[in-house]
Amino acid sequence: MRYLLMIHTDEKAMQAAPKETLGQMTAAYGAYTAAMKEAGAYVGGERLHPSATATVVRVKDGKPHVLNGPYAEIKEQLGGYYLIEAADLDSAIAWAARCPGAATGAIEVRPIWPM
Repeated sequence: MRYLLMIHTDEKAMQAAPKETLGQMTAAYGAYTAAMKEAGAYVGGERLHPSATATVVRVKDGKPHVLNGPYAEIKEQLGGYYLIEAADLDSAIAWAARCPGAATGAIEVRPIWPM
């Protein structure tokens, strides 16, 4: 079964972090991704640009309404994701717990509904 691991992090804290810390985090994500690939769990994943670059689109009365910038002021923003293959929810949770972002933010785990 496929699961989406959504990485929620505090963008302001990451932007203020020293280069050494960012380098360590990048290396940790590289190792995490390699471990997923080696285990056959990795399907895909990407880092996202900051929430200030987001655009939200809603349709009201048949017309699109566009909102630029962060949609809501919240402590943690969606910073990236992994799409994984896991035997069950417990396996997906185990991968989420190993994610470097789990130490400083939150990893939301959701099963993918096949289409």
